[in-house]
Amino acid sequence: MADDNQQREDDIFEDEEEVDESSYKSVKDAILFAIEVSDSMLALRPSSDPKKTIVESPTTAALKCAYHLMQQRIISNPHDMIGVLLYGTQASKFYDEDENTRGNLSYPHCYLVTDLDVPSAQDVKNLRSLAEGEEEARDILAASEEHVSMANVLFCANQIFSSKAPNFLSRRLFIVTDNDDPYSDDKALRAAATVRAKDLYDLGVIIELFPISRPDHEFDASKFYNDIIYKASPIDADAPAYLQLEAKTRPSAGDGISLLNSLLSNVNSRSIPRRALFSNVPLEIGPGFKISVTGFLLFKRQEPARSCYIWLGGEKPQIAKGVTTLVADDTARTVEKWEIRKAYKFGGEQVSFTTEEQQALRKFENPVIRIIGFKPLSALPFWANVKHPTFIYPSETDCVGSTRVFSALYQKLLKDEKIALVWFVPRKNAAPIIGAMIAGTEHVDENGVQKIPQGMWIIPLPFADDVRQNPETTLNVAPEPLIDRMRVVIQQLQLPKAQYDPLKYPNPSLQWHYRILQALALDEDLPEKPEDKTVPKYRQIDKRAGEYVLSWAEELDSQYEKIAGAVLKTSTLAKRGAKDRRTEDEGGGRSHATKKIKADDEPNSVEDEVRRNFEKGTVSKLTLPILKEFLTAHGRSAAGRKADLVERVEEMLEKK
Repeated sequence: MADDNQQREDDIFEDEEEVDESSYKSVKDAILFAIEVSDSMLALRPSSDPKKTIVESPTTAALKCAYHLMQQRIISNPHDMIGVLLYGTQASKFYDEDENTRGNLSYPHCYLVTDLDVPSAQDVKNLRSLAEGEEEARDILAASEEHVSMANVLFCANQIFSSKAPNFLSRRLFIVTDNDDPYSDDKALRAAATVRAKDLYDLGVIIELFPISRPDHEFDASKFYNDIIYKASPIDADAPAYLQLEAKTRPSAGDGISLLNSLLSNVNSRSIPRRALFSNVPLEIGPGFKISVTGFLLFKRQEPARSCYIWLGGEKPQIAKGVTTLVADDTARTVEKWEIRKAYKFGGEQVSFTTEEQQALRKFENPVIRIIGFKPLSALPFWANVKHPTFIYPSETDCVGSTRVFSALYQKLLKDEKIALVWFVPRKNAAPIIGAMIAGTEHVDENGVQKIPQGMWIIPLPFADDVRQNPETTLNVAPEPLIDRMRVVIQQLQLPKAQYDPLKYPNPSLQWHYRILQALALDEDLPEKPEDKTVPKYRQIDKRAGEYVLSWAEELDSQYEKIAGAVLKTSTLAKRGAKDRRTEDEGGGRSHATKKIKADDEPNSVEDEVRRNFEKGTVSKLTLPILKEFLTAHGRSAAGRKADLVERVEEMLEKK
């Protein structure tokens, strides 16, 4: 019933819903890597993971990170821009020799390896050759003996963002360095760098720092970089975003490389485009009392996205441009848009509507989130969360003071453990939803980096026909010794800190799809098999829980023998009692020979008696003790009324 209703709803609202593209779009991202080249950054260092014997320099690790990020986004996010800038090099290059558009600007010891642009296959190949240390890398990755000015580097980044990505909503500068105090003695240069960083912030660029600790010195961001890095977003100071590494966090030697490797390993699972479901929708707390909020999709299933079609009929593949034309079936003439009318099937007939009638049919009201009541948090069961929740956050665009009111409501719901029932229309012409608005707390990882921001969540509540009852089970509870042994097995298989992080397990099917596309685009060898990180680690499982599993199996055999022995004893006693009753019924005046009847006519056990009555369709005439004995002998539950036992016996015998 629920599927039919959902399909009916999809038929009504699908294909006709007009979505505001300006409020539901992917944010194009522009990322510029600024990687320092110095003697300490080029020094080879062992990996912080004792299981890995990889020896590489921090500069090489950063280049590999940029390379993998580029080759991933060239397919998954084809509109994002990525560039790589090296500073502290002997050579200097800041313009493309083919365009020569920036030849009048000079930035000493700054080498623009890849200009900020949508990466091409050739850009990825060039960056790969540089990261793998080929001959060309020896000349480029040569550290300068002169000191490079950070103010000059930041101004160089400013020029790149201004000329290449002036209208991007998301622009980020990744600084990879191991020098935590470039201006320890010169206050004038320090002030100049701070001014250049403020210019980047005013431009809308977020600076993100990836510190590299030296073997003999821990990186201290408080010496310089805390003055040039702003935690808030310049576009929306209240927007939920992943926080930077706090200054109190002191990475040990090698932890900076681990941070880069962590970014490298999570690039596939965390490169999902950020999406805004709606913006500046009124949250109506009471009559005439409204604030403005913005909604986000923080959890969404990621699927392979086709950005274009390729025509293979010519000498070389070409991007195809699709054109849709509607034609009539009978005359094959082109049908104009104004001639088309949509209809719905009702009662076997088609009922057509005009465009105005369709809009009136589908429109309930303008987008709104209206609080209609409050309930205790315990009133919301776990199974009520059947659809993707919507994360909402205050916005000061339409209503000044929305953040303060939203914060007060959030703290009140969180303190009193309450939920708000809301009437939710997310966007124009959308179907209304009855939802539960819950205050969600902030979640951080072991490094103090924010994973899930604090704010409100709207969970769509299911209707009555969306909820199905759980099927009745007839399984018996396992004996306590068996449960105790299994409890030990489960304890051995728990993840560290009992936390499961889905970001560490990318979708193998999706990554295999991207891997094939990357191989074709970059002229690489096709991979033989996909890398599936969801496959259990069998050897480690056997090492940790193998002995306990075998112990549990022995206990299972022991418990089975006890149960089987008890059932056999009960069956024997029942058979003997039935025989004695038959002897007493026939009377004592007859001889033993006359009391005996043929074995073919008398059921010699409860099993035969139940089966014979089942064939005759008279199972309901059997006594309650016989039904219970039969079900117990077959390991089924014997609890309940006689009608339930009869139904259980007939169901079991029908399957056989």
